[in-house]
Amino acid sequence: MTSPDQTQPSRGLYRFAFVTSVCTVLLLLAGALVTNNEAGDSVPDWPLAYGRLIPPMVGGTRFEYSHRVIAGLVAVLTLILAVWIARSDRRPLARRLGWNALALVVAQAILGAIRVLMGNPALSATVHATLAQLFFVTIVGLTLYLSPWWQRDLPQLADSGSPSARSLTSWTSVAIVVQILLGAALRHGALGLTPHVAGACVVTVLVFWAGRSVKKRFREVRDLRRGVALLHSFYGIQVLLGVAAWWAMTNTQNFVEPVTLLVGVMVAHVLGGALALASSVLLSMTCFRLTGPAALAAAHAPAHSPSHSAGGTGV
Repeated sequence: MTSPDQTQPSRGLYRFAFVTSVCTVLLLLAGALVTNNEAGDSVPDWPLAYGRLIPPMVGGTRFEYSHRVIAGLVAVLTLILAVWIARSDRRPLARRLGWNALALVVAQAILGAIRVLMGNPALSATVHATLAQLFFVTIVGLTLYLSPWWQRDLPQLADSGSPSARSLTSWTSVAIVVQILLGAALRHGALGLTPHVAGACVVTVLVFWAGRSVKKRFREVRDLRRGVALLHSFYGIQVLLGVAAWWAMTNTQNFVEPVTLLVGVMVAHVLGGALALASSVLLSMTCFRLTGPAALAAAHAPAHSPSHSAGGTGV
């Protein structure tokens, strides 16, 4: 167990990480608006816009420029967060996550420049969109790791089921990342619809398998039940948004200009994917924090009331 003086970053640091997470959601929203309004090529230069710091806000330029401004804000926030963690939190993992988040946001800026200056949106824009989601879940995971909840002396619950809750939730998160990659490739013309639909079927099975397993084994643990409810809620909404996006694409494919209905549904679908991934990562981290193999749990669990105990039955 790490000593308290090593595991108590300030509440201010946690709140700052939370604000950075919220701003990252706004960045994802801005990026989705660029893509679905077909504004990716509206500004031909980088880092300036038409050789100016502030270009005329007309047409697609307003979407692309707003995206750049919010990206700059998130980059500054991430730099401050990484430095703040390095100076105030002694835990090696917290520091690594902070620097990894900074590296990801720098890589995002470079990919954005490549997209503008070199084109090839099918590849560069797909990687850019996927990396944005990875950056988002890194910030979300870091925020949970910095939270007061993570610092508590929590019981370690035995999980003798197979596969373990840790494994199931981790593989669910990996599958959602792959699904997001397939969705980005679909939006940017690198792949068709079939791989994305197949991926959705795989993710659906994993989401409900992981959720059912966690709820059955740890039905008395409120934090885990809440995590499952969050994942199932966001994923259920995402499935509905996926159906709506397919319907909107089918019924607006002959329109020359982007249709407001299609743009709205597609942007919501992108954000839904990000929130589903974030909820899966949060559930996985909660499983790693609260559960473990029976022998490990017996060695590390403090005394706790029966209301927090959990069975380890398989599914």
